[in-house]
Amino acid sequence: MRLSRRTFLATSVSGLCPLALAQYTASGIDPIQRLSGKPQMGLSLAAYSFRQYLDLKKPLMTLLDFIDLAAWAPLDAVELTSYYFAETSDEYLNKLKARCQLHGLAISGVPVGNNFCIRDDNQRQAQIQLVKDWIERAGKLGAATVRIFAGSLEKGDTLKEAQKRVIAAIYDCCQHAEKHGVILALENHGGITDTPERLLELVQPVKSKALGVNIDTGNFRTKDPYSDLAKIAPYGVVAQIKTEVYPNNKKEPADLPRVIRILKEAHFQGYIALEYESDEDPKIAVPRYLKQMRKLIG
Repeated sequence: MRLSRRTFLATSVSGLCPLALAQYTASGIDPIQRLSGKPQMGLSLAAYSFRQYLDLKKPLMTLLDFIDLAAWAPLDAVELTSYYFAETSDEYLNKLKARCQLHGLAISGVPVGNNFCIRDDNQRQAQIQLVKDWIERAGKLGAATVRIFAGSLEKGDTLKEAQKRVIAAIYDCCQHAEKHGVILALENHGGITDTPERLLELVQPVKSKALGVNIDTGNFRTKDPYSDLAKIAPYGVVAQIKTEVYPNNKKEPADLPRVIRILKEAHFQGYIALEYESDEDPKIAVPRYLKQMRKLIG
């Protein structure tokens, strides 16, 4: 039976709400022990799936159009990628929020592209401010999460030193996120998060109620991506589902039932967003995958 959007949004800590769920993070309890409730998922769609239509250089679709399109799908929410905001005024944010409310759609997240590995203090501070600005916008939108990156090593840098800077930057942003009722979701996006161990080395020391993991199911290029996804799944507050995986960096179709099973076994409670990146026109492929995902999550 499909979970209604109203029920999804009203669920408390013991259910789905990523914001309430993240209140447990500060306790230092292992997420594997903490997430023992029944796994429940809301289905979302990432605007990035329609990137060729939303490209601001040659836009064929606006974010408002994307929301209208998503309203026809079996969705609980939409993910509004920051790259495609035509502007960031309060008036524009209110239009996006109102359009989502009109269609009964929540906003599962606002993904941001940032790099906290940068060694130059001024440039890194600008990246921190970028994330803080989007935290505030996400708060105004009522978005559940802000997806962030860690970044990649610069030439001559060391992993240890980069990790120190990234952890400090994430902690700084978490303090801001707590004030605005938003959860930061660090993605396994390659760079210094190319393995589950390296990702968790950045997440675990922060111990903020405003930090979790954005589980991107297509980003591990390791020997066994499924096993690695299982290692980070207990820390997930939101997920992006890809239709391909890359074992040993070789592309193959994702086993979506297995992906969803991994999340369920980790007692995942939150939104999962289809982030479609394949070659087929998303207007054709996305409805097909959403139908499959809706059936899988129940």
